[in-house]
Amino acid sequence: MAALKAKVIDATGKGTGDKTLPEELFGGDVNVPLMHQVVTAQLAAARRGTASTKTRSEVRGGGTKPWRQKGTGRARHGSIRSPIWVGGGVVFGPKPRDYSVSVPKKMRKAALRSAFADKASDGRIWVLGEFTETKTKAAAEALAGAGIEGRVLIVLDPEDAGSRIVDRAFRNLNKAAFSLVGAVGTYDVLVADHVVFTASAFDRFTNKGGGAK
Repeated sequence: MAALKAKVIDATGKGTGDKTLPEELFGGDVNVPLMHQVVTAQLAAARRGTASTKTRSEVRGGGTKPWRQKGTGRARHGSIRSPIWVGGGVVFGPKPRDYSVSVPKKMRKAALRSAFADKASDGRIWVLGEFTETKTKAAAEALAGAGIEGRVLIVLDPEDAGSRIVDRAFRNLNKAAFSLVGAVGTYDVLVADHVVFTASAFDRFTNKGGGAK
């Protein structure tokens, strides 16, 4: 089987060479059930979990019986804060909670590898070479010149000054999303049509054996 490659492009989108994608990070079978499990856990962890309702014991008022028990011709009630009253308490309503689910690191890394393998097999992994413009127009031209369309995940190296330039240039593109080396998530890769590494981010990612959030 031929080695997987990522095309290296310059600031105009022109191809300047190829980078070999390590098999252990970008190869292997695509494990869809595993990716589903990890993505579900990632989306659950992103939930704020702040939704809250009041039970009948927490709703203000309702301490007095609304009318006497017998003789009125109406149904008996003990409190206007009963759940069957408008403005009453809520039965089994949401309360603040933590939705996060623990997922082993090996599973997260395997799911990320599967997501990258899916993109690599279709030639949708890219490496952006030297980029010195901080203008959005230059970023759009680079993507258009390479034929990159749709949603794009830009992977940056936080310790590289060049990555800050790329961030400023691409941040205003509606179709661009960003992630840092070591914090790339399976969901981020799957929802993107293309993944573009800066040269520094690619080297750090491959040298350190990837990363999974």
